[in-house]
Amino acid sequence: MHGPDLVSWLLAALTAASGGYCLSRLRRAPCTPVTAPAVPGAATGAATGRLHAHEADLAEGLMGFGMAAMAVAGTAVPGEVWAWVYGPPAVLLVLAAARRPDRRAHRLHHAVGALAMTYMALAMTAAHGHAGHHPAAGSPALTGALLAYFGGYALWSGSRLLSGSGGTAAVASAGLPRACRLSMGIGMFAMLLTM
Repeated sequence: MHGPDLVSWLLAALTAASGGYCLSRLRRAPCTPVTAPAVPGAATGAATGRLHAHEADLAEGLMGFGMAAMAVAGTAVPGEVWAWVYGPPAVLLVLAAARRPDRRAHRLHHAVGALAMTYMALAMTAAHGHAGHHPAAGSPALTGALLAYFGGYALWSGSRLLSGSGGTAAVASAGLPRACRLSMGIGMFAMLLTM
C-alpha cells in the first residue's frame, strides 16, 4: 500500500481486529448442515441462518486479515500470491451466488471484495516495477468504480449501524458485526484511495 507507514499500520490494526472478531464468531454456535425444506422454496430455519452466518464470518475474517497483511506487506509479497489467496474464494462466491438465490447479494459483495483485493495486489505489483516514479496503479476507471462501490457500501452500512431501534446507535451484540463490516468497507476504500 502506498502512503505513510502510520496509516498502513493503523489500517492493519483496524482490519485485523475486525477479521479476528469475525473469526471468533465462528466458535459461538455450532454450524449444522442444511437439510432440504419440506416445501420447495421454504426456508430451512435456524440451521440455514447459522450456516450463512458462518459463511459470512469466514469470508469477512479472510478479508480482514488479508487487508491487514496487504496494508503492511504491500508489494513485498508478489501480486500472484495475493491473486491465489483471493481469486479462488471470489470464484467460489460468484458460483454460489449463481447457484443459490438466498444470500446472493451478500455473496456477491464478498466476491467483489475478493476481486478488488486481487486487482489491487496485481496493480500495485505492476506499478512497483516502474523504478524512479510512482505512476497510478491499475485502471483509473476500475479504481473509481470500486471506490464508488466501497464508499457507498461504507455509507450504507454506517447508516444501518446508526439506525437502531428508536433512533439509538445499535452497537450492542447485534451492532458489532455491522461495525466490523463498516470498518472493513472503510479500510477497502482507504486502500483503493492510495492506489
